[in-house]
Amino acid sequence: MTDDTTPSEAPLTGHRLIQSYLARIDGSPGVYRMLDGESRVLYVGKARNLKARVSNYARPSGHSHRIARMISETRSMMFLTTRTETEALLLEQNLIKQLKPRYNVLLRDDKSFPEIVVAKDHAFPQIRKHRGARKAKGAYYGPFASAGAVNRTLNQLQKVFLLRNCTDAVFTGRTRPCLLFQIKRCSAPCVGHISEADYAASVADAERFLQGRSTDVQEKLAAEMQQASDEMEFERAAALRDRIRALTQVQTAQGINPRATAEADVIALHMEGGQACVQVFFIRAHQNWGNQDFYPRAGADVDEAEVLEAFLGQFYDGKEPPRQILLSHPIENADLMEEALSEKAGRKVALLVPLKGEKAELIAGAARNAKESLGRKMSESATQAKLLKGVAEAFGLEAAPQRIEVYDNSHIQGTNAVGGMIVAGPEGFLKSQYRKFNIRGDDLVPGDDFGMMKEVLTRRLKRLQKEDPEREKGLWPDLLLIDGGAGQVSAVQQILDEMGVPDLPMVGVAKGIDRDHGKEEFHKPGKPPFALRMNDPVLYFIQRMRDEAHRFAIGTHRAKRAKSNMANPLDDIPGVGATRKRALLAHFGSAKAVSRANLADLKAVDGISGSMAETIYDHFHAQG
Repeated sequence: MTDDTTPSEAPLTGHRLIQSYLARIDGSPGVYRMLDGESRVLYVGKARNLKARVSNYARPSGHSHRIARMISETRSMMFLTTRTETEALLLEQNLIKQLKPRYNVLLRDDKSFPEIVVAKDHAFPQIRKHRGARKAKGAYYGPFASAGAVNRTLNQLQKVFLLRNCTDAVFTGRTRPCLLFQIKRCSAPCVGHISEADYAASVADAERFLQGRSTDVQEKLAAEMQQASDEMEFERAAALRDRIRALTQVQTAQGINPRATAEADVIALHMEGGQACVQVFFIRAHQNWGNQDFYPRAGADVDEAEVLEAFLGQFYDGKEPPRQILLSHPIENADLMEEALSEKAGRKVALLVPLKGEKAELIAGAARNAKESLGRKMSESATQAKLLKGVAEAFGLEAAPQRIEVYDNSHIQGTNAVGGMIVAGPEGFLKSQYRKFNIRGDDLVPGDDFGMMKEVLTRRLKRLQKEDPEREKGLWPDLLLIDGGAGQVSAVQQILDEMGVPDLPMVGVAKGIDRDHGKEEFHKPGKPPFALRMNDPVLYFIQRMRDEAHRFAIGTHRAKRAKSNMANPLDDIPGVGATRKRALLAHFGSAKAVSRANLADLKAVDGISGSMAETIYDHFHAQG
């Protein structure tokens, strides 16, 4: 792989500049980058033949409006040659995800999808939801489109196969069945209510179902029910009947399950008004495991082939592709994309654009969903745009804000203090942009809201100054909303001054008279407080943002408090595992009593040696 950068001579621009590179590049495959005058990447593209591809941009006319604008802004180019076209494709997608160029089609929602894992590292395997790298030993089934789809399936699988979902630590510590056994969701292997062989049979049945062999499972359960009925074991027959019903409910909840398509991602695109929606349906083991919609950043002069090709490259970067990918539109480099995805998966991956049969029906259903989803999105975006324009008018901003950051703090008498930041913009609440701040200030007085806000904003602004010092990447907010009145606003303005960003627009939202919704007062530095009309949609929008920030901060605080309450001081002692912990708690009654015990008492506990007793005693003595 070689690197060739811009010549430094003449101040050429646009197509003339691009033309000057042609003598320096050959017909190798590779990746090219177009940069503006400040070396920001405008566009990343791949080419089977770099010289031929770049020569297209050297033409003075014949380009779409978007490409012509991009060429006119180009001040330099960079080239990376690769050994193969596939390598060029993979490199292009990596650079697009990393650099997020302005003129590329971008997949904005890069999320992982949950799976179901049947653990294989225990005599009584656990079945649970999983997300991320497949590090644990087990059989993985997925992806599912959402956590809700996984939870619904797990809920029904528990009814049918009675597999445990508790952790190994909980399993080991049980002395009697939990509630799940009482409501017939678990066979209680933790206390020996089912043999290892019978439990293994249930695991095998669950895996057969997840592999799409549900008919085999139903026939087996039906035969067992009939046998129990013949032997007049009516209670067991009724339990088997309930399990068959639960299995039927799983199949019904999945909707239409394709008979001829065992494994595929169904990907359909709908474009309208310069916007795009891609619907992805996950078909695994002849079962529909849900769908998800995506809204790539495109443009009015981008065609379906370009959007879909960019989507495929970015969507499967970090995700394992299935054996078949069904597309609503053909893409230009289908053979290259197939080769790249096959290389990633380590097996053959086929791209198909079906025109008839079951696969075409699947595409039609996905395309219908894409069209409906984009319609809803465009309607919501129009409403959101009006609200943001109203915010600009209400607060005297130069333009409608594209990024609003709202801050709130949460604590109980100063304990487990956290700060929360939520983000809103033209697409509504941007939950992937939310941030939590664990308050670190040791010198803060409990309940010092001003001090907490200062710490949160100082940390936030330092990060922004590091990541986007020139305020060019769209990371800086156009408006800060602070929960508080004149005093809070004055304190925040002081922070902004100290951080060198006094011009950052900021408004405080105070509850107002009787702390009622609808009577909010708004505070801006150096201006008297003011209010909005009671029925003003902008007021409702601001209330929603403030309430969302409060909800997020409260939820973060509760999670931190719960984690703190669940923490056991014995967990931090080296050498004290589950068995020794149970022995200590059984002997002393609580972790606090263990911490107060003297050395002789610790040595008297069954299973605690003299050296271990000293370790435990020293642990608490050092802390004191």
